[in-house]
Amino acid sequence: MLFPRLTQLDLTGPFEVFARAPGAAVHLIWKNRRPVVSDRNLAIVPTKTFATCPPLDIICVPGGPGQVELMEDDEALAFLQKVAGEANLVTSVCTGSLVLGAAGLLRGYRATSHWTSVDQLSLLGAEPVSERVVWDRNRVTGAGVTSGIDFALTIVSSLYGSEIASSIQLQMEYDPKPPFETGSPKTAPASFVDAARAAIDDFIAERRAATVRAAARLR
Repeated sequence: MLFPRLTQLDLTGPFEVFARAPGAAVHLIWKNRRPVVSDRNLAIVPTKTFATCPPLDIICVPGGPGQVELMEDDEALAFLQKVAGEANLVTSVCTGSLVLGAAGLLRGYRATSHWTSVDQLSLLGAEPVSERVVWDRNRVTGAGVTSGIDFALTIVSSLYGSEIASSIQLQMEYDPKPPFETGSPKTAPASFVDAARAAIDDFIAERRAATVRAAARLR
């Protein structure tokens, strides 16, 4: 699912994996076919609209700053509720899980999100889990941004087997060896974590306010 001001890697990481799965058809879905601009100004063209979207086996919602507005977009939330009632897997990457939560689709489920916002899931009836990929029944959620590749490989492995998923990982040369041990609050120095939080304090407060409003609507 696309939306304005999404984080493109939340979407394009899983897209790259899913598009390599045998026989898979991957759709980029939004309200209309006009290009959708990401939070870093990458334009992505939808291939389907809410009205023309075929039945889906999997729905995936990425995250990004535009998620705040999406949590209060009745048309988008209604679309997700409809699709979730038909799809085999209802999934998200990063703060896309908060959108699923705003649609009432994570109540009673374990789920994850970006490390700065995973705690907000509890406001929407989910059980927050600080893991890279969380699978609970037919809900699958990935943590922040880059976890979308791990998330998608995990799903492909479940659907097609580990051999095909491993082959896709090799095709992509997904062999991460990051130059710094700062990719998670679990490994980054406390000073880095504090600085990262301070830099986005105002936005996290805005996101939390949207989550609180979504929780009130669910009640």
